[in-house]
This record gives sequence, C-alpha cells and structure tokens, in this order.
Amino acid sequence: MQQLIFSRRMKMADLIAANRDLILMLPRFGISLGFGDRSVREVCEQYGVDVDFFLFICNTYSFDDYRPDDDYLTTLSPAVMVSYLEASHRHYLNERLPHMQRHLDHIADSAGQRNCQVLKKYFSDYRAEVAEHFAHEEKNIFPQLKRLRPGQKLERGKTDTLSRSHDSLRDKLTDLTQIIYKYIPGDFLTEELMELVFGILQLSKDLERHTFIEELMLMPPDDYDLSDREIDVLRLLAQGLSSKEIASRLNIAVNTVNTHRKNITKKTGMKSVAALAVYASLNGIIKQ
Repeated sequence: MQQLIFSRRMKMADLIAANRDLILMLPRFGISLGFGDRSVREVCEQYGVDVDFFLFICNTYSFDDYRPDDDYLTTLSPAVMVSYLEASHRHYLNERLPHMQRHLDHIADSAGQRNCQVLKKYFSDYRAEVAEHFAHEEKNIFPQLKRLRPGQKLERGKTDTLSRSHDSLRDKLTDLTQIIYKYIPGDFLTEELMELVFGILQLSKDLERHTFIEELMLMPPDDYDLSDREIDVLRLLAQGLSSKEIASRLNIAVNTVNTHRKNITKKTGMKSVAALAVYASLNGIIKQ
C-alpha cells in the first residue's frame, strides 16, 4: 500500500480503496456503504462520528509507521475510546468469530477426521477465551477508563495485565494457523479451507492492530512506558538474539515477538538493534 496518511478532505471511497480491510471498520462506527463521492468529513458528520478519531483508527490500522500527534492522545475523550472498543468487541464476538466457526465446523464435520475435530474444539476454546477477555475488560477496565480525564492513563499494573492477555490471544491464533497447515488434509474442501486460512490471517492482523490501539490509548505519551513483556524482548534483542531465538526463549510466537519489536520502536523512537541496545543500556534494562 502506498504510504498516504488519510485526511478528512479525501473521499471516503478513496480511503476504502486504499486499504480494503478498512471496510471492516465501518460497522464499528455505524457507517454504511453508499457514501458516493462524499468526503471522509462529510460521511462522519452524517453518522455523528468524530472524524479525527475515525482517521486516527484508519491511519493506525493502515500504516505501521503512523503515530498520532501527542497532543491528540492527551485530549482523546475516554467515552469515545470506550464506545469504539465496545463496538469492536461486538464485531469480533457476533460476526467474525462465528463466521469462522461455521467454516471450521463444516470442514471438521465433513472430514470426520480426529485432527479436524481437535481443531474444532481448539477454536471453540479460543472463542471462549476471547469472550472472557472482552468481558473482563468491559467489567473491570472500561468503567475505570470512563472516569478518567483526557490524557490520564490506567495504573501500570492493569495495562501490563492487559498486554499479557493480548499476547496469549495472539499466540493462540498463530498456533491455529500452524495446526491447519500441518494437520488438515490439503485436498479436502480446498476452497473453503483457503477461505478459512485467509480469514484467520486477516483476523490475526485485525486483532494485532486492535490491541495496539487499545494499549496506545490506555498509555498516553506523557508516560509511554514499555510493558514488562516488551522489556523482556528488548533485553534479549540487546543481547543479539533473533526474533526466532527470542520466541523460543520466552515461549511465545515469532509474530508476537515482531509485534513487540514494532511497539518498542514506536515507543522508544529507536529503529536499529544497535540503537535499541544503547537505549536498553542507558535505561538500566541491561548492564553496561
């Protein structure tokens, strides 16, 4: 995708054309298709959506190097945050996960093989874990978030707990694709199987950006600290370990390590391993 920061003046149709995955964002804002040649600003006004927040979400989902202005994060309304996060939860629980479950159930029941039935149960358990995680956030985190003033953050311990839970959800979804690659018959229901795999990969990417946005909004830039897991990854990076070696050492997926590396880069502003090693040393993360 061409590097292009989306703006309120561009046509909404052009924004969706630039990143087709963003069509999945529209229901979370209550926006329907059929917006003609109207601009992003005009469409957002039509549906009563905060245009700056909509663009923040779309730009963050689309561009790995995008980082909103610090001033914006410190003025972001907690109510707007919670509304979006709750809508995202409903999207995953009521649409995306059930859709994938139907495909998986059909494949498993048609194949009748033990591997397929095991996979079916694995995904059912994963859905239950996602639902439990979202319920915990909505019961224990969101009410506190609503009481915060713009620019405030949750207690460090709570955001670290969220980060660890997010890691678990990402790792299990990555493991699911590996199980499919290795144990589902490749010549069985090929088209539906491919649709399921691409759906899982898209969901994995979507959840990765969702959790990054959630953590970004809960950790404003005035105290944009590394999480405990990010410190673990940075310490091993500074020691010269590769992502694969770090994944093995921490017993997490390589994709999760790479996600932490992106977050570390965003938070520290350091892109090279050498610079990160210096940062780790100067901040007492590793001994000189």
